[in-house]
Amino acid sequence: MKFFRVLVFFLLIFSISSYAIADDVTETVDESLPVSSETSSNEPEIYSRHVLVYERNSNCVLYEKNAYEQCKMASTTKIMTCILILENCDLSATVTVSSKSANTTGSRLGLHTNDTITVMDLLYGLMLCSGNDAAVALAEFCSGSVEEFASLMNSKAQQLSLTSTHFATPHGLDNDDHYTTAYDFAVLTDYALENPQFVEIVGTKYYTVTLNGSAKSIHNTNPLLGSLSSVYGVKTGYTSQAGRCLISAAEQNNLDIIVVVLGADTSTIRTKDSVNLINYIFANYEAIDISALINDKYSDFVDYILPYIYVNKASAPLSSKLQDISIQYYPVKKDEIDSISVSLSEEILEAPVFENQKIGNIVISISNDEIYSTNILSDAYISKKSSLDYLYFFITNFKSFYQAY
Repeated sequence: MKFFRVLVFFLLIFSISSYAIADDVTETVDESLPVSSETSSNEPEIYSRHVLVYERNSNCVLYEKNAYEQCKMASTTKIMTCILILENCDLSATVTVSSKSANTTGSRLGLHTNDTITVMDLLYGLMLCSGNDAAVALAEFCSGSVEEFASLMNSKAQQLSLTSTHFATPHGLDNDDHYTTAYDFAVLTDYALENPQFVEIVGTKYYTVTLNGSAKSIHNTNPLLGSLSSVYGVKTGYTSQAGRCLISAAEQNNLDIIVVVLGADTSTIRTKDSVNLINYIFANYEAIDISALINDKYSDFVDYILPYIYVNKASAPLSSKLQDISIQYYPVKKDEIDSISVSLSEEILEAPVFENQKIGNIVISISNDEIYSTNILSDAYISKKSSLDYLYFFITNFKSFYQAY
C-alpha cells in the first residue's frame, strides 16, 4: 500500500511537471474577452505582454506593445529550426531517431528510438503538431548535436541582425539562454516566409507523415489557419515561462502583415489578441501604390521639366532615369489618405554630369511627414564644353546671323 501511494505521488509530480513544460496544450475558450469589430477605428485592447504587427511590403511596424523587451518564445523557436533545415539539408534524406530525440518532453510527433522518417516529414511534424522530438531529430541530423545546431541558429540570428535574440535549443523549451523580442521574431518570420517551402509547410492544416513505413495523420495547432481566410501561417507556442504564443501571417488587399503575440496568459487571449489586431489593421489601413505615385510624378518631370533644365557648360542635352523603387505598397491609415502629397525637386547642375548622378528627387509625404523618397538620375555622361564646342557654336550661329541679313 505504501509503495502504491509513493508511485501515485511520483506519477502526479511527473504529470504536473510535464504539463509545466508541455507545448500547445488545448485550453477551454473564455468567451468573456471582447473581439474588436472589423469596422472599429479604435485600437483594440491587447492583453498579451509582448506584441508587434509588422507589414511585410514596407517593413513598417503598425502596432507594438513591449515589442523590444526580451522574453521567451517557446515553440515559435521552430520557425528558425525549420528555415535552417530547409536551407541546409536534403529534405528527402531518411533520419534514424536517436534516444535523445525520442525522450524529448513536451509536445511530440511521437517518435521512438530507431524510428525512421524523412527530413521533410520531420519538418511537418515540427511545424504542425509542434514536435519537440522532431526538433531534436532535425538538429542532430543537420549539425550532429543540439549544441552545434544552436550555434548555427545563433549564427543565422547574427546574419539577420536579430540583436536581442539568443538560441539554446531547437524546440524552445524554457532555458535562461533562450530568448528574443517580438520585433526580432517578426524580422525572422518575414525572412522565413520568403521561402516557398516554408510557406507551404506552415500553411498546411492536415498532413500525413510516413513513420517506419506506416502512415500517421497530424494536424496544425494554429487556431487561425482555416478559420480566418486571410491567415496563411505561422506557429503557436507554449511553455510555463513563455506563456501562450502565436505568430500569424495574414494578407488582404495588398497588406501583408505578421502579428507576433508572446506572453499571453491563456490560449484564448493569444487567439483573440491576434484576431483583434488582424481585424483592426485590415479595417483601418489601406495599401497605397507607392510605385504608381512615383511613376506618375516622374512622367510629369520628363514631359514638363526635363526639357527645360539648364545645365551650365553642358555639351549635350540632359537625359534621365528613375532610381529603382524598393517597395510597391505602403500602409496608410484610411483617414490619412487625403493628406498624401507627392513633391518633386531638381538639382542645380553644371557639366560634367556623370551617369547615375542625382539630378532630382521625388518625395511622398503624409501630413508633411516623409514616408518614402527616390532619386531621379542622369541616364548618361555629359561632358563639359571644350573650346572647340564654343568655336563651333560661334561659327554656326554667326553663319545663321549672316544669312539672315
